Amino acid sequence: MRAAILREHGEPLAVRKLPDPDPEADGVVVRVNACGVCRSDWHAWAGHGEWADDRVPRGQVLGHEPAGEVVAVGDEVDRFRPGDRVVVPFSLGDGTCPHCRRGAGNVCEDGRALGFEAAAPGAFAERVAVPAADYNLVKRPEWLGATAAAALGCRYMTAYHALAERTTVGGGDAVAVHGCGGVGLSAVQIAAALGARVIAVDVDGDALELAREFGADATVNPASLPEERSVPERIRALTDGGADVSMDALGIAETCRNSVRSLRPRGTHVQVGLTTDAERGEVSLPTDWMTRWEISFLGSRGMPPTSYPDLFALIEATGIDPGALVARELSLSEVSDRLAAMDEYEATGVEVVTDFEG
Repeated sequence: MRAAILREHGEPLAVRKLPDPDPEADGVVVRVNACGVCRSDWHAWAGHGEWADDRVPRGQVLGHEPAGEVVAVGDEVDRFRPGDRVVVPFSLGDGTCPHCRRGAGNVCEDGRALGFEAAAPGAFAERVAVPAADYNLVKRPEWLGATAAAALGCRYMTAYHALAERTTVGGGDAVAVHGCGGVGLSAVQIAAALGARVIAVDVDGDALELAREFGADATVNPASLPEERSVPERIRALTDGGADVSMDALGIAETCRNSVRSLRPRGTHVQVGLTTDAERGEVSLPTDWMTRWEISFLGSRGMPPTSYPDLFALIEATGIDPGALVARELSLSEVSDRLAAMDEYEATGVEVVTDFEG
């Protein structure tokens, strides 16, 4: 099979032939029809995460947002057969730990992160192996094509888990989304579908225009604000006192602090974006102010595979179209250039690999 391999951090990926994977006894192999290219892939490619003992090793096959078709099944698998149309979550639980049994497989004690560690080669490849398939693998509804499912893969599931499960966004809530890349735009759509009033924040006018198309009631461009006016002040003015929920979907110190400061008393900040070399996993926060106003700070990572039915139900009931976020379809050989473009935030919307031969 052809696969894109991390040779050196920050350098072009090597597209090479590798042996097809075999399924583990409890696993399957999926033929990849589509795989999204995500900012988390950029973090891996750039070599971030050393500060959290989470640096992706050289030699790794990247890619963590696959959708495709089962082609091989282990002897212990009950729920899947060759030909099943599936989507693969990147947070792979073992299905047996206390967290998995409580429906929180995304924080499994013995979990694997697809595309980010040697034990879980990723899906910038023609085939990908999925362990503990009866727990991790998810059948796709007939109405969900592979390209849309790949767009849904990390971005939508992360946004849904953050807004509907880590917090409980509901009708009339004011939600601010800081950073309108793939996960931020997904969060705009999810929050709007949940009945919230959404304020989208980004320095890119095109991204803000997309945010409006996808349900944002208002937008804020920090580069366009008067020098004496801050992002939090503008959001408090738009929301009559501050957001109920605010998400940092980018992961730099400025957006994290702006998100926290944008909240009303007893509001909730959700951290989704991962930090860069500038922050190295640490961001200073106004903790006395947070204590005074009883501000909650939550982390959110991916989504448990057991939550997919609820996410599918929301998409079907509200008419959300994950495929509408797909700005470009790519060949495997183009992935390196698109990762490099993320250095300067040049990617808009979601880009998906659909050609694994080119």
